[in-house]
Amino acid sequence: MQKLEFEEGDRIRIRKETDSGVAVYEGICMPTASRNIVIKLDSGYNVGIRPENVEIEVVSKAGALSEPKGADKVAKGKIEERLPSLAILSTGGTIASKVDYRTGAVSPQFSTEDLLEAIPELGAIANIKGKVVYSILSENMRAEYWRKLAAEVYNEIKSGADGVIVTHGTDTMGYTAAALAFMVQTPVPIVLVGSQRSSDRPSSDATMNAICAAKVACSDLAEVVVVMHGSTSDDFCAIHRGTKVRKMHTSARDAFQSINDVPIGTVQYVANDVESTRVEFSAAYSKRGERELELRDKLETKCTLIKSYPGADPAILEFFVEQGYKGIVLEGTGLGHVSAEWIPGVTKAVKRGIPVVMTSQCLYGAICDRVYNTGRDLLHAGIIEGEDMLPETALVKLMWVLGQTRDMEDVRRMMHENVAGEIKGRRVKTDCFSKGFSEEKSL
Repeated sequence: MQKLEFEEGDRIRIRKETDSGVAVYEGICMPTASRNIVIKLDSGYNVGIRPENVEIEVVSKAGALSEPKGADKVAKGKIEERLPSLAILSTGGTIASKVDYRTGAVSPQFSTEDLLEAIPELGAIANIKGKVVYSILSENMRAEYWRKLAAEVYNEIKSGADGVIVTHGTDTMGYTAAALAFMVQTPVPIVLVGSQRSSDRPSSDATMNAICAAKVACSDLAEVVVVMHGSTSDDFCAIHRGTKVRKMHTSARDAFQSINDVPIGTVQYVANDVESTRVEFSAAYSKRGERELELRDKLETKCTLIKSYPGADPAILEFFVEQGYKGIVLEGTGLGHVSAEWIPGVTKAVKRGIPVVMTSQCLYGAICDRVYNTGRDLLHAGIIEGEDMLPETALVKLMWVLGQTRDMEDVRRMMHENVAGEIKGRRVKTDCFSKGFSEEKSL
Protein backbone atom coordinates (compact mmCIF):
# COMPACT_ATOMS: atom_id res chain seq x y z
CA MET A 1 0.00 0.00 0.00
CA GLN A 2 2.93 2.32 0.57
CA LYS A 3 3.63 2.35 -3.19
CA LEU A 4 0.10 3.55 -3.77
CA GLU A 5 0.70 6.46 -1.35
CA PHE A 6 -2.17 5.79 1.00
CA GLU A 7 -2.38 4.15 4.41
CA GLU A 8 -4.84 2.48 6.70
CA GLY A 9 -7.29 5.05 7.98
CA ASP A 10 -7.03 7.30 4.92
CA ARG A 11 -10.20 8.21 3.11
CA ILE A 12 -9.75 7.19 -0.52
CA ARG A 13 -11.77 7.22 -3.73
CA ILE A 14 -11.28 4.33 -6.17
CA ARG A 15 -12.31 4.30 -9.83
CA LYS A 16 -12.31 0.90 -11.49
CA GLU A 17 -13.17 -0.19 -15.00
CA THR A 18 -15.94 -2.80 -15.17
CA ASP A 19 -17.86 -4.45 -17.97
CA SER A 20 -20.69 -1.97 -17.44
CA GLY A 21 -18.51 1.12 -17.14
CA VAL A 22 -16.53 2.92 -14.46
CA ALA A 23 -17.44 2.10 -10.84
CA VAL A 24 -16.54 4.57 -8.10
CA TYR A 25 -16.02 3.57 -4.46
CA GLU A 26 -15.18 5.90 -1.58
CA GLY A 27 -14.49 5.13 2.05
CA ILE A 28 -11.94 4.49 4.80
CA CYS A 29 -9.01 2.22 4.00
CA MET A 30 -9.17 -0.84 6.28
CA PRO A 31 -6.42 -3.27 7.35
CA THR A 32 -6.38 -6.53 5.42
CA ALA A 33 -4.21 -9.62 5.10
CA SER A 34 -5.17 -10.05 1.44
CA ARG A 35 -3.72 -8.26 -1.59
CA ASN A 36 -7.05 -6.53 -2.20
CA ILE A 37 -7.76 -2.97 -1.14
CA VAL A 38 -10.49 -3.00 1.50
CA ILE A 39 -12.46 0.16 2.25
CA LYS A 40 -15.34 0.83 4.60
CA LEU A 41 -18.13 2.58 2.72
CA ASP A 42 -20.26 5.28 4.30
CA SER A 43 -23.10 2.73 4.49
CA GLY A 44 -21.04 0.79 7.03
CA TYR A 45 -20.27 -2.11 4.69
CA ASN A 46 -16.79 -3.09 3.52
CA VAL A 47 -15.80 -3.80 -0.06
CA GLY A 48 -12.64 -5.49 -1.37
CA ILE A 49 -11.23 -4.26 -4.68
CA ARG A 50 -8.44 -5.81 -6.72
CA PRO A 51 -5.67 -3.23 -7.19
CA GLU A 52 -5.26 -3.83 -10.94
CA ASN A 53 -6.56 -1.21 -13.39
CA VAL A 54 -7.73 1.22 -10.76
CA GLU A 55 -7.34 4.93 -10.16
CA ILE A 56 -6.92 5.89 -6.51
CA GLU A 57 -7.36 9.34 -5.06
CA VAL A 58 -6.60 10.16 -1.43
CA VAL A 59 -9.52 12.29 -0.26
CA SER A 60 -8.03 12.93 3.19
CA LYS A 61 -5.24 11.49 5.31
CA ALA A 62 -5.99 9.61 8.53
CA GLY A 63 -4.35 12.29 10.64
CA ALA A 64 -6.30 15.00 8.86
CA LEU A 65 -9.74 13.44 9.36
CA SER A 66 -12.03 15.68 11.28
CA GLU A 67 -13.17 14.57 14.71
CA PRO A 68 -16.77 13.45 15.01
CA LYS A 69 -18.98 16.43 15.68
CA GLY A 70 -18.99 17.15 19.38
CA ALA A 71 -16.07 14.85 20.23
CA ASP A 72 -13.56 17.68 20.18
CA LYS A 73 -15.41 19.47 22.96
CA VAL A 74 -14.42 16.98 25.65
CA ALA A 75 -10.88 16.19 26.67
CA LYS A 76 -10.15 12.53 27.41
CA GLY A 77 -10.63 11.72 31.08
CA LYS A 78 -11.79 15.23 31.93
CA ILE A 79 -14.98 15.48 33.95
CA GLU A 80 -17.50 17.86 32.41
CA GLU A 81 -20.12 18.97 34.91
CA ARG A 82 -22.61 19.70 32.12
CA LEU A 83 -22.61 16.04 31.03
CA PRO A 84 -24.33 13.09 32.69
CA SER A 85 -22.21 10.30 34.18
CA LEU A 86 -22.36 6.81 32.69
CA ALA A 87 -20.82 3.60 33.98
CA ILE A 88 -19.82 1.02 31.35
CA LEU A 89 -19.48 -2.49 32.74
CA SER A 90 -17.73 -5.01 30.52
CA THR A 91 -18.54 -8.71 30.56
CA GLY A 92 -16.49 -9.49 27.46
CA GLY A 93 -17.12 -9.61 23.74
CA THR A 94 -15.73 -7.68 20.81
CA ILE A 95 -17.39 -4.43 21.75
CA ALA A 96 -15.52 -4.34 25.07
CA SER A 97 -12.11 -4.40 23.38
CA LYS A 98 -10.06 -1.34 22.56
CA VAL A 99 -10.96 -0.82 18.92
CA ASP A 100 -10.37 1.99 16.49
CA TYR A 101 -13.63 1.44 14.66
CA ARG A 102 -12.42 3.52 11.72
CA THR A 103 -9.28 1.44 11.01
CA GLY A 104 -10.07 -1.91 12.61
CA ALA A 105 -7.14 -2.14 15.04
CA VAL A 106 -8.05 -4.29 18.06
CA SER A 107 -6.34 -4.85 21.40
CA PRO A 108 -7.73 -6.59 24.50
CA GLN A 109 -7.79 -3.56 26.81
CA PHE A 110 -10.61 -1.76 28.51
CA SER A 111 -10.40 1.52 30.37
CA THR A 112 -12.05 4.92 30.23
CA GLU A 113 -9.17 6.29 28.20
CA ASP A 114 -9.26 3.32 25.82
CA LEU A 115 -12.98 3.77 25.26
CA LEU A 116 -12.71 7.46 24.52
CA GLU A 117 -9.83 6.83 22.15
CA ALA A 118 -11.71 4.07 20.33
CA ILE A 119 -15.06 5.85 20.26
CA PRO A 120 -14.42 9.56 20.90
CA GLU A 121 -18.11 10.35 20.42
CA LEU A 122 -18.79 8.84 23.86
CA GLY A 123 -16.87 11.69 25.47
CA ALA A 124 -19.29 14.16 23.92
CA ILE A 125 -22.29 12.29 25.31
CA ALA A 126 -21.31 11.68 28.92
CA ASN A 127 -18.56 11.39 31.49
CA ILE A 128 -17.55 7.75 31.13
CA LYS A 129 -16.38 5.36 33.83
CA GLY A 130 -15.35 1.87 32.72
CA LYS A 131 -14.94 -1.35 34.67
CA VAL A 132 -14.33 -4.97 33.73
CA VAL A 133 -16.68 -7.35 35.54
CA TYR A 134 -15.97 -10.43 33.41
CA SER A 135 -13.86 -11.16 30.35
CA ILE A 136 -15.71 -14.15 28.92
CA LEU A 137 -17.40 -15.27 25.75
CA SER A 138 -21.13 -14.98 26.24
CA GLU A 139 -21.69 -18.74 25.89
CA ASN A 140 -19.69 -19.07 29.11
CA MET A 141 -22.07 -16.84 31.05
CA ARG A 142 -23.62 -18.55 34.08
CA ALA A 143 -26.58 -17.77 36.31
CA GLU A 144 -24.19 -17.30 39.23
CA TYR A 145 -22.42 -14.55 37.31
CA TRP A 146 -25.63 -12.57 36.96
CA ARG A 147 -25.67 -11.97 40.72
CA LYS A 148 -22.28 -10.27 40.71
CA LEU A 149 -23.18 -8.28 37.62
CA ALA A 150 -26.46 -7.15 39.22
CA ALA A 151 -24.58 -6.06 42.33
CA GLU A 152 -22.10 -4.08 40.22
CA VAL A 153 -24.96 -2.35 38.38
CA TYR A 154 -26.68 -1.59 41.67
CA ASN A 155 -23.49 -0.14 43.19
CA GLU A 156 -22.86 2.11 40.19
CA ILE A 157 -26.39 3.52 40.36
CA LYS A 158 -26.17 3.91 44.13
CA SER A 159 -22.88 5.80 43.64
CA GLY A 160 -24.57 8.31 41.37
CA ALA A 161 -24.36 6.96 37.83
CA ASP A 162 -27.03 8.52 35.63
CA GLY A 163 -27.12 5.37 33.55
CA VAL A 164 -25.35 2.04 33.18
CA ILE A 165 -24.21 0.33 29.98
CA VAL A 166 -23.36 -3.38 30.04
CA THR A 167 -21.28 -4.59 27.11
CA HIS A 168 -22.06 -8.23 26.40
CA GLY A 169 -21.63 -10.93 23.79
CA THR A 170 -24.76 -11.27 21.67
CA ASP A 171 -25.42 -15.00 21.97
CA THR A 172 -26.75 -14.94 25.56
CA MET A 173 -27.47 -11.24 25.92
CA GLY A 174 -31.23 -11.90 26.15
CA TYR A 175 -30.77 -14.12 29.20
CA THR A 176 -28.64 -11.53 31.00
CA ALA A 177 -31.02 -8.71 30.12
CA ALA A 178 -33.92 -10.65 31.61
CA ALA A 179 -31.90 -11.49 34.72
CA LEU A 180 -31.01 -7.85 35.36
CA ALA A 181 -34.62 -6.81 34.73
CA PHE A 182 -35.82 -9.08 37.53
CA MET A 183 -32.93 -8.50 39.93
CA VAL A 184 -32.51 -4.72 39.75
CA GLN A 185 -35.40 -2.33 40.22
CA THR A 186 -33.90 0.77 38.67
CA PRO A 187 -34.59 4.52 38.62
CA VAL A 188 -32.19 5.02 35.67
CA PRO A 189 -31.51 3.33 32.32
CA ILE A 190 -29.66 0.01 32.27
CA VAL A 191 -28.62 -0.69 28.68
CA LEU A 192 -27.11 -3.89 27.31
CA VAL A 193 -25.22 -3.60 24.04
CA GLY A 194 -22.98 -5.75 21.89
CA SER A 195 -21.81 -6.14 18.33
CA GLN A 196 -22.59 -8.80 15.77
CA ARG A 197 -19.47 -8.16 13.74
CA SER A 198 -16.00 -7.14 14.83
CA SER A 199 -14.51 -4.03 13.33
CA ASP A 200 -12.10 -5.95 11.11
CA ARG A 201 -15.00 -7.72 9.40
CA PRO A 202 -17.36 -6.28 6.81
CA SER A 203 -20.05 -3.93 8.08
CA SER A 204 -19.14 -3.70 11.74
CA ASP A 205 -21.96 -2.51 13.97
CA ALA A 206 -19.89 -1.85 17.09
CA THR A 207 -19.43 1.92 17.06
CA MET A 208 -22.99 2.76 16.14
CA ASN A 209 -24.41 0.38 18.73
CA ALA A 210 -22.22 1.84 21.47
CA ILE A 211 -23.12 5.44 20.61
CA CYS A 212 -26.84 4.63 20.47
CA ALA A 213 -26.62 2.77 23.78
CA ALA A 214 -24.99 5.81 25.39
CA LYS A 215 -27.75 8.08 24.12
CA VAL A 216 -30.39 5.76 25.61
CA ALA A 217 -28.45 5.55 28.88
CA CYS A 218 -28.74 9.34 29.13
CA SER A 219 -32.47 9.39 28.35
CA ASP A 220 -35.43 9.51 30.76
CA LEU A 221 -36.07 5.79 30.46
CA ALA A 222 -35.71 3.67 33.62
CA GLU A 223 -35.73 0.04 32.55
CA VAL A 224 -33.37 -2.72 31.48
CA VAL A 225 -33.17 -2.65 27.68
CA VAL A 226 -31.11 -4.00 24.81
CA VAL A 227 -29.97 -1.52 22.15
CA MET A 228 -28.82 -2.98 18.84
CA HIS A 229 -29.06 -2.29 15.11
CA GLY A 230 -32.65 -1.97 13.93
CA SER A 231 -31.85 -2.60 10.27
CA THR A 232 -28.97 -3.88 8.17
CA SER A 233 -27.87 -0.30 7.44
CA ASP A 234 -26.32 2.26 9.75
CA ASP A 235 -29.51 4.27 10.13
CA PHE A 236 -31.09 3.42 13.48
CA CYS A 237 -30.93 1.19 16.54
CA ALA A 238 -33.97 -0.36 18.21
CA ILE A 239 -34.61 -0.17 21.96
CA HIS A 240 -35.88 -3.58 23.11
CA ARG A 241 -37.32 -4.32 26.55
CA GLY A 242 -34.92 -6.68 28.31
CA THR A 243 -37.53 -9.38 29.00
CA LYS A 244 -38.98 -9.36 25.48
CA VAL A 245 -35.93 -9.48 23.25
CA ARG A 246 -34.39 -12.38 21.36
CA LYS A 247 -31.48 -12.86 18.99
CA MET A 248 -33.21 -14.11 15.82
CA HIS A 249 -30.29 -14.41 13.39
CA THR A 250 -26.79 -15.79 13.75
CA SER A 251 -24.94 -12.89 12.14
CA ALA A 252 -27.26 -10.19 10.76
CA ARG A 253 -26.78 -6.74 12.21
CA ASP A 254 -30.52 -6.47 12.94
CA ALA A 255 -30.62 -9.88 14.62
CA PHE A 256 -32.32 -8.68 17.80
CA GLN A 257 -36.10 -8.45 17.72
CA SER A 258 -38.83 -7.75 20.25
CA ILE A 259 -41.08 -10.82 20.62
CA ASN A 260 -44.76 -10.47 21.57
CA ASP A 261 -44.10 -6.77 22.01
CA VAL A 262 -42.91 -3.78 20.04
CA PRO A 263 -39.62 -1.97 20.61
CA ILE A 264 -39.86 0.81 23.17
CA GLY A 265 -38.36 3.16 20.63
CA THR A 266 -35.45 3.84 18.32
CA VAL A 267 -32.24 5.82 18.19
CA GLN A 268 -31.97 7.69 14.89
CA TYR A 269 -28.27 7.58 14.14
CA VAL A 270 -26.32 10.33 12.37
CA ALA A 271 -22.74 9.31 11.61
CA ASN A 272 -20.09 11.59 13.10
CA ASP A 273 -22.74 13.75 14.77
CA VAL A 274 -23.73 12.68 18.27
CA GLU A 275 -25.68 15.88 18.81
CA SER A 276 -28.07 15.03 15.99
CA THR A 277 -28.32 11.35 16.96
CA ARG A 278 -31.61 11.27 18.85
CA VAL A 279 -33.72 8.91 20.95
CA GLU A 280 -37.37 8.55 19.95
CA PHE A 281 -39.82 6.62 22.14
CA SER A 282 -42.90 5.07 20.57
CA ALA A 283 -44.28 2.85 23.35
CA ALA A 284 -44.96 3.13 27.07
CA TYR A 285 -41.97 2.77 29.38
CA SER A 286 -40.94 3.36 32.98
CA LYS A 287 -39.48 6.83 33.37
CA ARG A 288 -36.40 8.03 35.21
CA GLY A 289 -36.93 8.42 38.94
CA GLU A 290 -40.33 6.72 39.07
CA ARG A 291 -39.04 3.78 41.13
CA GLU A 292 -36.62 3.44 44.01
CA LEU A 293 -33.37 1.55 43.49
CA GLU A 294 -33.61 -1.99 44.83
CA LEU A 295 -31.43 -5.09 44.49
CA ARG A 296 -33.28 -8.41 44.50
CA ASP A 297 -30.49 -10.73 43.43
CA LYS A 298 -31.35 -14.07 45.04
CA LEU A 299 -31.57 -16.84 42.44
CA GLU A 300 -32.18 -20.57 42.44
CA THR A 301 -29.73 -21.64 39.79
CA LYS A 302 -30.70 -25.31 39.74
CA CYS A 303 -33.43 -24.86 37.15
CA THR A 304 -33.56 -26.20 33.61
CA LEU A 305 -35.17 -25.62 30.23
CA ILE A 306 -36.30 -28.73 28.32
CA LYS A 307 -37.32 -28.68 24.67
CA SER A 308 -40.10 -31.03 23.58
CA TYR A 309 -39.85 -32.82 20.24
CA PRO A 310 -41.61 -35.75 18.55
CA GLY A 311 -40.68 -38.99 20.31
CA ALA A 312 -38.86 -37.27 23.18
CA ASP A 313 -38.31 -39.79 25.96
CA PRO A 314 -40.18 -38.86 29.18
CA ALA A 315 -37.09 -40.13 31.01
CA ILE A 316 -35.55 -36.75 30.16
CA LEU A 317 -37.97 -35.06 32.55
CA GLU A 318 -37.57 -37.86 35.08
CA PHE A 319 -33.80 -37.33 35.05
CA PHE A 320 -34.04 -33.71 36.17
CA VAL A 321 -36.61 -34.59 38.83
CA GLU A 322 -34.36 -37.32 40.25
CA GLN A 323 -31.30 -35.04 40.09
CA GLY A 324 -32.96 -32.65 42.50
CA TYR A 325 -33.67 -29.74 40.17
CA LYS A 326 -35.82 -27.10 41.84
CA GLY A 327 -37.64 -25.75 38.79
CA ILE A 328 -38.37 -26.87 35.23
CA VAL A 329 -39.44 -24.92 32.14
CA LEU A 330 -40.83 -26.90 29.23
CA GLU A 331 -40.61 -25.52 25.70
CA GLY A 332 -43.68 -27.25 24.34
CA THR A 333 -45.41 -27.27 20.99
CA GLY A 334 -48.09 -24.87 19.78
CA LEU A 335 -50.35 -23.69 22.58
CA GLY A 336 -48.16 -25.42 25.15
CA HIS A 337 -48.19 -29.19 24.77
CA VAL A 338 -45.88 -32.13 25.32
CA SER A 339 -46.48 -35.79 24.59
CA ALA A 340 -49.12 -37.42 26.78
CA GLU A 341 -46.33 -39.77 27.90
CA TRP A 342 -44.78 -36.85 29.77
CA ILE A 343 -47.85 -36.04 31.88
CA PRO A 344 -47.10 -38.58 34.65
CA GLY A 345 -43.63 -37.04 34.96
CA VAL A 346 -45.12 -33.57 35.26
CA THR A 347 -47.49 -34.84 37.96
CA LYS A 348 -44.59 -36.42 39.83
CA ALA A 349 -42.51 -33.25 39.69
CA VAL A 350 -45.35 -31.06 40.94
CA LYS A 351 -46.13 -33.46 43.80
CA ARG A 352 -42.47 -33.20 44.82
CA GLY A 353 -42.79 -29.44 44.99
CA ILE A 354 -41.00 -28.74 41.72
CA PRO A 355 -42.78 -26.05 39.69
CA VAL A 356 -43.12 -26.90 35.98
CA VAL A 357 -43.71 -23.93 33.66
CA MET A 358 -44.99 -24.37 30.11
CA THR A 359 -43.85 -22.14 27.24
CA SER A 360 -44.07 -22.51 23.46
CA GLN A 361 -41.54 -23.17 20.71
CA CYS A 362 -43.64 -20.88 18.53
CA LEU A 363 -42.30 -17.85 20.44
CA TYR A 364 -45.10 -15.62 19.18
CA GLY A 365 -48.43 -15.90 20.97
CA ALA A 366 -49.51 -16.98 24.45
CA ILE A 367 -49.82 -20.39 26.06
CA CYS A 368 -53.35 -21.76 26.35
CA ASP A 369 -53.71 -25.28 27.72
CA ARG A 370 -57.50 -25.19 27.68
CA VAL A 371 -58.18 -26.01 24.03
CA TYR A 372 -57.04 -29.61 23.64
CA ASN A 373 -57.25 -32.61 25.93
CA THR A 374 -53.48 -32.76 26.41
CA GLY A 375 -53.45 -29.20 27.63
CA ARG A 376 -56.27 -29.80 30.07
CA ASP A 377 -54.51 -32.90 31.39
CA LEU A 378 -51.35 -30.82 31.88
CA LEU A 379 -53.34 -28.26 33.86
CA HIS A 380 -54.70 -31.02 36.09
CA ALA A 381 -51.13 -32.26 36.52
CA GLY A 382 -50.24 -28.84 37.91
CA ILE A 383 -48.49 -27.12 35.02
CA ILE A 384 -47.95 -23.36 35.30
CA GLU A 385 -48.78 -21.56 32.06
CA GLY A 386 -45.94 -19.31 30.94
CA GLU A 387 -48.29 -16.79 29.27
CA ASP A 388 -46.48 -15.17 26.32
CA MET A 389 -43.02 -15.28 27.88
CA LEU A 390 -40.04 -16.36 25.85
CA PRO A 391 -38.77 -19.76 27.06
CA GLU A 392 -35.46 -18.26 28.17
CA THR A 393 -37.20 -15.40 29.98
CA ALA A 394 -39.46 -17.90 31.75
CA LEU A 395 -36.37 -19.85 32.85
CA VAL A 396 -34.66 -16.78 34.25
CA LYS A 397 -37.86 -15.63 35.93
CA LEU A 398 -38.39 -19.03 37.54
CA MET A 399 -34.83 -18.90 38.92
CA TRP A 400 -35.57 -15.47 40.33
CA VAL A 401 -39.00 -16.39 41.74
CA LEU A 402 -37.57 -19.45 43.48
CA GLY A 403 -34.93 -17.16 44.97
CA GLN A 404 -37.75 -15.21 46.61
CA THR A 405 -40.06 -18.04 47.73
CA ARG A 406 -40.46 -21.82 47.73
CA ASP A 407 -44.19 -21.81 48.44
CA MET A 408 -45.85 -23.38 45.40
CA GLU A 409 -48.88 -21.12 45.48
CA ASP A 410 -46.66 -18.04 45.73
CA VAL A 411 -44.50 -19.35 42.89
CA ARG A 412 -47.58 -19.88 40.73
CA ARG A 413 -48.89 -16.40 41.54
CA MET A 414 -45.55 -14.67 40.88
CA MET A 415 -45.00 -16.51 37.60
CA HIS A 416 -48.34 -15.08 36.42
CA GLU A 417 -47.51 -11.55 37.58
CA ASN A 418 -46.03 -9.07 35.14
CA VAL A 419 -42.88 -8.10 37.06
CA ALA A 420 -40.65 -6.50 34.44
CA GLY A 421 -42.68 -6.31 31.24
CA GLU A 422 -42.21 -10.02 30.52
CA ILE A 423 -45.97 -10.61 30.13
CA LYS A 424 -47.84 -8.52 27.59
CA GLY A 425 -51.23 -7.43 28.91
CA ARG A 426 -52.94 -9.12 31.83
CA ARG A 427 -55.42 -11.90 32.46
CA VAL A 428 -58.45 -12.31 34.70
CA LYS A 429 -59.73 -15.64 35.96
CA THR A 430 -63.32 -16.76 35.43
CA ASP A 431 -64.81 -20.03 36.62
CA CYS A 432 -65.47 -21.99 33.46
CA PHE A 433 -64.98 -25.71 33.90
CA SER A 434 -66.45 -28.15 36.36
CA LYS A 435 -63.21 -30.06 36.89
CA GLY A 436 -61.65 -27.67 39.34
CA PHE A 437 -59.58 -25.35 37.19
CA SER A 438 -60.36 -21.95 35.78
CA GLU A 439 -60.14 -20.24 32.42
CA GLU A 440 -58.13 -17.07 32.02
CA LYS A 441 -59.09 -14.58 29.36
CA SER A 442 -56.77 -11.96 27.94
CA LEU A 443 -57.87 -8.36 28.19
